[in-house]
Amino acid sequence: MTVERQLEKSGGFKKTLRRFDMILFTVAAILVVDTLAPAAAIGPSAVSWWIITLVFFFIPYGLITAELGSTYPEQGGIYAWVRRAFGETWAARVTWLYWVNVALWMPSVYILFAGMFAQMFFPDLPLWGQIGIGILMTWITVGIGIIALDVGKWVPNVGAILKITIILVIGLGAFYYASQHGVANDLSFRALLPTWDAGLAFLPVIVFNFMGFELMSGAGEEMENPQRDVPIAIITAGVLIAFFYLLGTLGMLMALPLEQLGLISGIIDTLRVLLGQSALGEGLVTLLGIGALYTFLTNMVVWTMGANRSAAEAANEGVLPAVFGRLHPINKTPLGAYLITGIISTAVIILYGFFAATAEDLFWSLFAFSSIVFLLPYLVMFPAFLKLRLTDTTTPRPYQVPGGIPMAWIMTALCEMFIAQAILFFVWVPGQPVDWTFALPVLGGVLVTLVIGEVLVARRQRLLRAERAGEAG
Repeated sequence: MTVERQLEKSGGFKKTLRRFDMILFTVAAILVVDTLAPAAAIGPSAVSWWIITLVFFFIPYGLITAELGSTYPEQGGIYAWVRRAFGETWAARVTWLYWVNVALWMPSVYILFAGMFAQMFFPDLPLWGQIGIGILMTWITVGIGIIALDVGKWVPNVGAILKITIILVIGLGAFYYASQHGVANDLSFRALLPTWDAGLAFLPVIVFNFMGFELMSGAGEEMENPQRDVPIAIITAGVLIAFFYLLGTLGMLMALPLEQLGLISGIIDTLRVLLGQSALGEGLVTLLGIGALYTFLTNMVVWTMGANRSAAEAANEGVLPAVFGRLHPINKTPLGAYLITGIISTAVIILYGFFAATAEDLFWSLFAFSSIVFLLPYLVMFPAFLKLRLTDTTTPRPYQVPGGIPMAWIMTALCEMFIAQAILFFVWVPGQPVDWTFALPVLGGVLVTLVIGEVLVARRQRLLRAERAGEAG
């Protein structure tokens, strides 16, 4: 079949995502090296929290997304599912939050990128120098996203392989290191049991780290065979992701004492402990550190690919401003959404730079703020799954969550509970007083984001009503 015929059959979208691409795409989206250190900062009990979250959240979430993605393989992913279940207004709200969180998250990822870059090559680089690097990386991401998907997809494919390599080095290297020097933290059975202490400040990171199964469905019409490939890709990627997260967390806890585990420096410090201080060891640390930096770029390329396509589809349906739906004339990529992503990310990284004393402070404030915004759409997505299961009984389901309606209710409730606790724990740790100097900027940013979204949605709805009234007249 010619390229022209492919585009004609798929509404202008070329079928470029094969099953292997989808597996690597999902691994690249969900397996994030940059938040391994915050997750390990929980302490040895992080291992049991990983397992609890895996069983009671990650598996239900994956099964729900497999059903949605294979049953409704439409361009837009989460936007299309919520629109079917709750209508255009809720779909617009969800898509705004799902899209804007990427622009808000990007600064935290690239501040971490700049911090690691400085740690390896320019230890005295000031905060504003690191902010400059973050802005540069933002626009590199925008440029990659605007090129065609059959080219751009290789960025996450290579990134997924690098992530696996880095975590294997940390995990397997730590077991060898422990056999020679012992472990850096108490990893006895009692220490691994879940605890309810200050470490819970980082527990939402585990939930955050497991998010992203629905992302590839944002390019549903660019998949070769989504009905067949989505469930297989989710199950395969899920097994790999769970294994590597546990391995990486254990590796960091074996190598570094908890009090030395920095949110930004943790990865490089772990690699230096494991690979030694020799010239060869330092060379390997630098090489793997560069690989880790590339994976940060991978994270943002993958998430902007999915989120911007969802926003573009929402704009094409008339529920977000038309600028989000403006496509590149040749590549058919969401040019308008990408450019706005770059502008917002640049503004946020500069604004929060005035409030932060250090790069680590800036990273955690931006990360908590963007993560809350990111998690809010899932409070709607899971009920959308349940409603579609209850009301849309005629659409064929190539894959269906087992257990019938009772299990659908249980899985939806579990997922909602995990998302809600993650949002709460980003600003408050049980048993600890609220740190308002941290919580107020975070909650203020979330509130402003919600208000802007409501203004955009209301404005678009007024325009649509006026257009329909004009047509009726």
